[in-house]
Amino acid sequence: MNKNSANSIISEQAKDINTVGQDLTINLEQGILEQGEQPFDELLIREYLLDNPDFFNRYPELLLAMRVPHHERGAVSLVERRQQILTQRVSQLEEEITSLMNIATRNEAIFEFNTKLCFDLLECHDLGELRQLLSRSLKDEFNFSHVRLISVRDADSELAKIWRNRIRDDYYFGRITQSEAKRLFGDEVGSVALTRLSTANGQVIFAIASKDPAHFRPEMDSLLFSQIRRVLAHMLPKL
Repeated sequence: MNKNSANSIISEQAKDINTVGQDLTINLEQGILEQGEQPFDELLIREYLLDNPDFFNRYPELLLAMRVPHHERGAVSLVERRQQILTQRVSQLEEEITSLMNIATRNEAIFEFNTKLCFDLLECHDLGELRQLLSRSLKDEFNFSHVRLISVRDADSELAKIWRNRIRDDYYFGRITQSEAKRLFGDEVGSVALTRLSTANGQVIFAIASKDPAHFRPEMDSLLFSQIRRVLAHMLPKL
């Protein structure tokens, strides 16, 4: 083999080695790039910390080293952030407890009112006295706009339709049409509570209306309303 041939072979081998090196470099760069492009799975860290609540006990320096954004102070430590969250949670719980206590107080007052009203209704001697007591008491206590006892007669098809369709489950709470409001109360109303009274004297609708469209809602409990209903069903046949 002459000198020129040897140099040619060496040159070709060098080119091959250089090509392999370039390919390897490109593959490594692509691999690093692809690995870097993969999204960091924060959920795995979250699950790990939840499964290992003593993690920061083992590495307490992280609590002070790690910083989280704060809209007033720029950044705070995890300890400070945790204290802030706990303070906010305590304040929220205090508000919820206060709200529940107010609701309980209001419900107790309604129960006491209902109990007194029912006993007073039992003392009525005629229908006029009962109607007046019922209307005055409910309007004064709850600021209702209308309180009525309405007899349903066969000839009155509109009332009969309300009886059959609107109050088909014995109670109805919510909005009604203008036509129904005119027939029941002679005026437009916001929301209503309706119930059916079947007595020996015929069919009667016990109707209450509020100017507030949101006062009576379909999801309302009928318990307190049903107490008055039972007393009325008991008293009306006797008057």
